Amino acid sequence: MPKSKGYRYKSRRIMSKPRGARSGPRPEVYLSEYNPGDKVVIKIDPSIHKGAPHRRYHGKVGEIVEKRGRAYVVSVKVGDKMKYLTLLPDHLSRWVAS
Repeated sequence: MPKSKGYRYKSRRIMSKPRGARSGPRPEVYLSEYNPGDKVVIKIDPSIHKGAPHRRYHGKVGEIVEKRGRAYVVSVKVGDKMKYLTLLPDHLSRWVAS
């Protein structure tokens, strides 16, 4: 039987938390608001499965396009294309230019 290459294939390190840090969603995630034009970093929170992007987008910087319900549409440049992802705020954090 061929090996499965599912949605979370080869994601053991990205989709796991360090020992002792296993907890549910943080309350400050739901209190922060993003406006269109804000820059965000896509960081997958493995404790929340819903609204998570594919692992190829982990660590990418994107821009908020709009809000849909409690999710956000984020534009990310991958190669020479623009991708539009719908993500929950659990998987987003503000980008701080250094």
